[in-house]
Amino acid sequence: MKRLTPYLLALPGWMWLAIFLVVPMAAMASVSLQTGNAIDGFAMTFSVSNYTDALSRYSTQLARSLAYGAAATVAMLAIGYPVAYWIAFKGGHRKSMYLFLLLLPFFVSFVLRTISWGFLLADDGILFGTLKGWGLLPADFHVLATAFAVIAGLTYNWLPFMILPIYVALERVDPRVVEAAQDLYASRTAAFRRVVLPLSLPGVFAGVLMTFVPATADPVNAQVLGGTSNTMIGNIIQTTYLTNLQYPTASALSFTLMAVLLVGIFAYARALGTENVLEAAAR
Repeated sequence: MKRLTPYLLALPGWMWLAIFLVVPMAAMASVSLQTGNAIDGFAMTFSVSNYTDALSRYSTQLARSLAYGAAATVAMLAIGYPVAYWIAFKGGHRKSMYLFLLLLPFFVSFVLRTISWGFLLADDGILFGTLKGWGLLPADFHVLATAFAVIAGLTYNWLPFMILPIYVALERVDPRVVEAAQDLYASRTAAFRRVVLPLSLPGVFAGVLMTFVPATADPVNAQVLGGTSNTMIGNIIQTTYLTNLQYPTASALSFTLMAVLLVGIFAYARALGTENVLEAAAR
């Protein structure tokens, strides 16, 4: 019975994953191979052409989503790592307060936060309208309906998911290790590059995974901030499924996006060195 105890404790979690993850994924895989329409119904025909047609038709939106997601992830890493570093090493007894302030926007709806970002970036909004009124910007200057607006919105909305894993990794770094490196005549830059950065790689790895995937598939920022010329694959999937009722095409697009993301994640893990990351995390 003792040998079965760990498996029995994990059973509710496995059942939850099976019911709400495996079963829906299997159903979506089945739908992606069907043909038909919403009026006459769909039939299983094992039509692989759903994938090839969807990929050829929406390859531009897929490439744009990957580019926007990658750009937002790089921006989040550039902004989030210094913030996490400062909280971990300079926050002192106020670390909890800084983390609370970091999570405070999550008490507001994701959609409302995106819409408020749209108000901020509006042509005649509080920021650019004021600058235009002062003559610091030309009258035809605009940010909304551009790639920058979408990437900025993605960066803003998903930034805490980059900061928190990096902070957890940096919090585990023993300051005495850094002091030892400096005692061995290492400069601050060298100590960071040879000691702190390698030990924080598990947090960087987790942060990139937690931000790149949702940022690439996010439909809200592109719809609110991007306009018709910056449509992402998430918008295509949403419209294809909910408006056009083309369930096989939408399912094929979803699986194609998931496959591309998995390939990118494995390539990223290989380039970063998964074994070294896991060894650092285990210490």
